Amino acid sequence: MELTIVIPAYNEEMRIAPTLQAVDAFLRDQGLRYEIVVVDDGSSDGTVALVQAMMSEMPALRCLESERNRGKGHAVRVGMLSATGEVRLMCDADGSMPPSEMPKLLRPIFSGAADIAIGSRYAEGASSDVNQPAWRVAWSRLANRIIQRSLVAGISDTQCGFKAFSAKAAEAVFAQATIDGWSFDLEVLALAKRLGFHIEEHGVAWTDDDRSRVSPVRDFIAVVREFLIIRKNFKRGRYQLALNS
Repeated sequence: MELTIVIPAYNEEMRIAPTLQAVDAFLRDQGLRYEIVVVDDGSSDGTVALVQAMMSEMPALRCLESERNRGKGHAVRVGMLSATGEVRLMCDADGSMPPSEMPKLLRPIFSGAADIAIGSRYAEGASSDVNQPAWRVAWSRLANRIIQRSLVAGISDTQCGFKAFSAKAAEAVFAQATIDGWSFDLEVLALAKRLGFHIEEHGVAWTDDDRSRVSPVRDFIAVVREFLIIRKNFKRGRYQLALNS
């Protein structure tokens, strides 16, 4: 398998079908051997039934289920470690990043120029067809300046849900990841940097879904709490920071 697309989903019955159709149609035209792995994070709606029904029309699609809601980080981790692709790309169920942006992340990994390529809403070349709400811009920038710099200096957007990994990088990083919630991106990228993987950041076109479940206060508190856990884990030697040859 050349490519695995990992899509975490929690109560996405109303949004995920167009995303899956668009991803599958785009990849069919690329001539790649691929799979699309939806990891349901304990949804209480009809997400699983919908995805399973779509599997009859999409041979590349499969669905993994969690018994309970554990968080996006857990869902992505399960998907990345169950993937079979040489390159493994995560994207959100809301389709905020169109599939046409995938080559920006896939090219550097397939060519060997990078181990990890991440989409950015703030790097050069980024664009959007909507104005992001002021509170979300402030939330993201504050998190970046206060938290991310101490863990992943030099990366302008750790939270964009559009990231690609070589199989080696995915297995080395996600096998050690522990954060189930919003800050899993911080832990994954911090681990990748300390393991010596080369990370590239690419500006991408994106859209903002006004049905976002982000809560400015609640989620910022969660990010701060998880950031402190990650920092403590590094200080206490929780992670294995040497790659096996």
